[in-house]
Amino acid sequence: MTSNMVSDASDLTSVAQEIDNAATTVLGALAGPDARLRDDQRTAVESLVRPGARVLVVQATGWGKSAVYWVATAVLRGRGAGTTLVVSPLLSLMRDQVAAAERAGLTAATLNSSNVGEWRQIEEQLQAGEIDVLLVSPERLANPGFGQRVLDALAGRLGLLVIDEAHAVSDWGHDFRPDYRRVSDVLQRLNPDTPVLATTATANARVTDDLALQLGEHTTVLRGPLARSSLQLTVLPQMDPLARYGWVVQHLPELPGSGIIYTLTIADAERLTEAIQARYGDDPDLRVASYTGRLDAADREQREEALRANEVKALVSTSALGMGYDKPDLGFVVHVGSPPSPVSYYQQVGRAGRAIDHAAVVLLPSAADDGVWDYFATATIPKQDRVERLLAALNDHDEPASVPALEAETGLRRTAVELMLKQLAVDDVVERSQDGWTRTGTDWTYDQEHYDAVVAVRRREADIMRQYLRGESCLMKLLQQSLDDPAAQPCGRCSVCLGNLPEPLQAEAAADMVAGVREVLRGQTHLLETRKMWPGGAFGARGRIPQHLSADEGRVLVHADAPEWTEARTGVLVQDGPPTPEVLHAAVTALSRWKDTWVQRPDLVLALPAAGLTSLTNGVAEHLAQVGRLEWTTWTPTGAVDPDLASADEAAGWRGALDSSGVRDQVANRRVLLVVDRTRSGWAVTVGAAALREAGAEAVLPLVIHRVV
Repeated sequence: MTSNMVSDASDLTSVAQEIDNAATTVLGALAGPDARLRDDQRTAVESLVRPGARVLVVQATGWGKSAVYWVATAVLRGRGAGTTLVVSPLLSLMRDQVAAAERAGLTAATLNSSNVGEWRQIEEQLQAGEIDVLLVSPERLANPGFGQRVLDALAGRLGLLVIDEAHAVSDWGHDFRPDYRRVSDVLQRLNPDTPVLATTATANARVTDDLALQLGEHTTVLRGPLARSSLQLTVLPQMDPLARYGWVVQHLPELPGSGIIYTLTIADAERLTEAIQARYGDDPDLRVASYTGRLDAADREQREEALRANEVKALVSTSALGMGYDKPDLGFVVHVGSPPSPVSYYQQVGRAGRAIDHAAVVLLPSAADDGVWDYFATATIPKQDRVERLLAALNDHDEPASVPALEAETGLRRTAVELMLKQLAVDDVVERSQDGWTRTGTDWTYDQEHYDAVVAVRRREADIMRQYLRGESCLMKLLQQSLDDPAAQPCGRCSVCLGNLPEPLQAEAAADMVAGVREVLRGQTHLLETRKMWPGGAFGARGRIPQHLSADEGRVLVHADAPEWTEARTGVLVQDGPPTPEVLHAAVTALSRWKDTWVQRPDLVLALPAAGLTSLTNGVAEHLAQVGRLEWTTWTPTGAVDPDLASADEAAGWRGALDSSGVRDQVANRRVLLVVDRTRSGWAVTVGAAALREAGAEAVLPLVIHRVV
């Protein structure tokens, strides 16, 4: 008995010494010679370095979760364990983590889409055991080629598995990603003695329970208080969408340091960036840049680094710049529109105030946000008839089917096909190989009860955000309660606790500032990229659209729910009528900017009232013809086409509705400016352009008055 106790004490002392030595080296390199593990961090490391450990850490952003797995990695590698595999959701986070690991004295690498040329060398280093930490995305885990080459090579030899931002594993989480479920494949192939760490700052009790269940029944859950004392949360009174832009433009110089301005959509990010740049020009202290999912990896990295180095005042971003971006002195986060979930809001505002005493967090609400919330609540929920259509198409294939082939055969949009396949893969109904997708033989049933419950949870979260916007209680306390934090209490510094807006913030934007933003944005035009592929399916033709049948790159006057066009979007853009002077001016401005890219100017204006807005479309076409001294005419569809049809069905509908025989003589050997009233999919433009080219038009330049989404 005494001997065992001495042995146990000796073992504990040895482990403690290992942790102390590793922490001194790692934290000293990361944060200076005086840095030490806090008691809660040490508890996490002690739990993690035991064979077969399963640990879930739920702690506030900025708590230092990465320090835990770097120290644990150093301990385990010192014992001769294999590489640590970190599953991380974003390229920006992976770059930050690689840099941090290397500062900590660990050899780190990542395999992602931005460094394909380095893969072979990294894989050779993995085989040789020369890499301490490998970071990969969940999408990379789901790639069959990666699984065969890398995971098979590491099978049984991993020293530690880390699942970062683990709330994305759970479909009860605010940011569920089906690819994250592929982590379960790795868990099943692990050596039973390999420790596993899952970390998140945004998991309520239901998500925590789900994650613990997936990790294993003996999972240790380490949960801490989620309040952030450095954040001063503020909600402004509700304002219209354009006034929100004006408020940001007006108050940007007063916001502390540099920060992030979040928007709900890509279009909002691009519009607001344009408005700020138009106001402040090249002022080095007020530079901004947009950051969205449309950027390639190199542009994202460049803009992240510009913000980190304070070379820009702010990035105007969608949620693409969210999880994992690390700038300890980020001084503010402004939301132009509220996310639909208090959990996702907490995650985003957590970017600010990590290593400074005060950061401003401001939310600018609008009644328009509710429609966005409703969309997000159901956007990722599969529809039974669509899944059945997709599975039927897969059943018709003896060989693996590609996503483009399934898109053509089902008439479903590609993004929907990709999402459903990933969701079906979670349930082992389909599987992906390097050649495409196949059925596994597992039966599929639509779990209506589960999906209804997920939607109900999302709608309850939206209701919590409405309480937040109304200021029914302390803002920080409400966010903590939404995450089931038992330590939730009033913060004493938010706009609700203070009873007013903190200086120098004001509740409204100046009228002249809002007017200036409207003028800038109405002068914008947006590119209309032409479709490159025929849809197959009901349309028949599939594959690339021949060059001699395609439209030129076009322009859009009013994109989606553009706030600068609110009056038009509730007027002539839906009810028809003569175009307003503002619409006519925007059309002329668009052409004056567009003409520099033309090989030759158009010599015929053709009005196509695809949505039935005949007066509007003819009015714009006639005005442009008068200004440009051109001929103009109308091309009237022979019937209406439902814009909610599946892609191939809609394209087929337009082929039947657009008879070019009536305009054949007028368009032959002409360069046609095609004015279209409204489109969502672009099929009216694509099919119409092909018909005009077949009728002898030399070129078709589309001008869409309103592009809806």
